[in-house]
Amino acid sequence: MNARGKAERHLGWLLCAPAVITMGAVTAYPILYALWLSLHRYDLRFPHDRSFVGLSNYWSVLSSELWWQTLGNTLIITIGSVSVELVLGFCLALVMYRAIFTRAMVRAAILIPYGIITVVAALAWKFAFDPTTGFVNALLNLEGAWLTERWTAFFVIIFTEIWKTTPFMALLLLAGLTLIPADLLKAARVDGATAIQRFFRITLPLMKPTVLVALLFRTLDAFRIFDTVFVQTRGAQGTETVSITGYNALIVRLNLGLGSAVSVLIFICVILIAVLFIKGFGTSVAQQRGER
Repeated sequence: MNARGKAERHLGWLLCAPAVITMGAVTAYPILYALWLSLHRYDLRFPHDRSFVGLSNYWSVLSSELWWQTLGNTLIITIGSVSVELVLGFCLALVMYRAIFTRAMVRAAILIPYGIITVVAALAWKFAFDPTTGFVNALLNLEGAWLTERWTAFFVIIFTEIWKTTPFMALLLLAGLTLIPADLLKAARVDGATAIQRFFRITLPLMKPTVLVALLFRTLDAFRIFDTVFVQTRGAQGTETVSITGYNALIVRLNLGLGSAVSVLIFICVILIAVLFIKGFGTSVAQQRGER
């Protein structure tokens, strides 16, 4: 790493230090308490039957077929929603960036879904896909009950997530588009580069840091999905996610030990996703900036 890179990294740590210290103080206690609970047999239905069991709760979760099924369901929703949101977000960001007339109105209209509460959006689309009260079947001339079959229920859940959070992805990508030098694109146009060549050889490479941030935020958010699934199916039809599994163990069955083990495993998965994104995309971004 050159001197400029080291100075920027040092400044970045200094600027982030107050937020990191505050977040550490606020989140350290619940994380450590959840870790402590996960190492004990602690069921609120039998409060006096509490004992240290070590990693037994983790073994019970990891050896359960339900955990791996819900992990697969969560990955299906995460990959399905985030990949489509990235493509649609790019399209919406380009529309907002190039809109000359009524630019403010276009941006406000695109951002409306993101301003709606997730539970309200999930309920609205649940009623929209309902065979008796919804308009989707009449629009498509279908008669099926979408939320009674596994894959159609997945479609409704992923569709709701895409409709709700694509504007967030578009907003982040729009910020990246505004940082691309206009002179660079004009020079490429003068040299005869087509719009597709300018996008893939100039715009997209320069937007790698922004794409990394957008993908990281949305992937972590999508992996922890709870409210949309809970409102639309409550985990029925094989659509249960890892967050629903943790909710059932903690709130429904009042098993604090097992539920805390599920929560810690979700936390570890989130850290692994963040590390994979930073190691994967972050290396190419650092190389792009000339850092070693």
